[in-house]
Amino acid sequence: MGKMNNVTMFILRGLSQNPKVEVVCFVVFSFFYTAILLGNLLIILTVCRGNLLKSPMYFFLNHLSIMDLCFSSAVTPKMMADLLFKRKTISYMGCTVQLLVVHFLGSSEILLLLVMAYDRYVAICKPLHYMTIMDQGRCKKIMLGVWLGGFVHTVIQLSFMLQLHFCGPNEIDHYFCDVHPLLKLACADTSIAAIIDTASSGTFSLIGFVILLMSYTIILLSLRKQSAEGRRKALSTCASHIAVVIMFFGPCTFTYMRPNTTFTEDKLVAVFYTSVTPMLNPLIYTLRNREVKNAMKKLWCRQVLWKINYK
Repeated sequence: MGKMNNVTMFILRGLSQNPKVEVVCFVVFSFFYTAILLGNLLIILTVCRGNLLKSPMYFFLNHLSIMDLCFSSAVTPKMMADLLFKRKTISYMGCTVQLLVVHFLGSSEILLLLVMAYDRYVAICKPLHYMTIMDQGRCKKIMLGVWLGGFVHTVIQLSFMLQLHFCGPNEIDHYFCDVHPLLKLACADTSIAAIIDTASSGTFSLIGFVILLMSYTIILLSLRKQSAEGRRKALSTCASHIAVVIMFFGPCTFTYMRPNTTFTEDKLVAVFYTSVTPMLNPLIYTLRNREVKNAMKKLWCRQVLWKINYK
């Protein structure tokens, strides 16, 4: 690969070339990333310390927060640092690693959202058998399958990305390394690589989105048999999940379910699944969930009491 490539460093064009706009973007994304860190770490701490891991829903929510935290951290800190400098560079190896991490965590999150939809289906449609079907051992095996599925997708991405070589242009029209901008810089024919990417990333996102819509449609139709209180609780939970699905799958499908072309809107769309969704997920899952809020209150009360007793 080193012999084939004349390019050892890429230049990222970033979100904007206007210094004033870059300052505004830095302030905005500083707020976004701080909210991502605090929100997702709070979810992880609450679930782990509040004895909620025994519940399948919160077991999966804990992993979702871990994915969101790592996913955003793979992109946002580098992007924020680039906003402060005129020359935005990333090494060839750093670019490859960033691309693979983004696709590994992104594909794992798609699979996890599918699993969470199935978890809600079992909880609402088969409540008497819920703890039998979604026992702890099975949940751990499911999560292992989610991480392995993300790894397999990453191997597919790696298999065709390592076959590309770059011999001239090295300016990436994006704020992080992604497949479409890199394919535009490759010196050889990239039509096969583009087809593989669309099949592995685009189709993966689209099929996942369709399955999720179908599963939530089935769940909503089954609510007719529930009591008024049961329908209210189920709708509250499903509304949270549907909001996450739309914010994550919509931009992903727009980005990857198309030929090897780039649009000016790509950067703005990417902001949704790299920064906005990881920031809003903790708010969506906590503000609409009384059990999580109560667990947070108990956790903070214990911390305050511990400090008082310690003093």
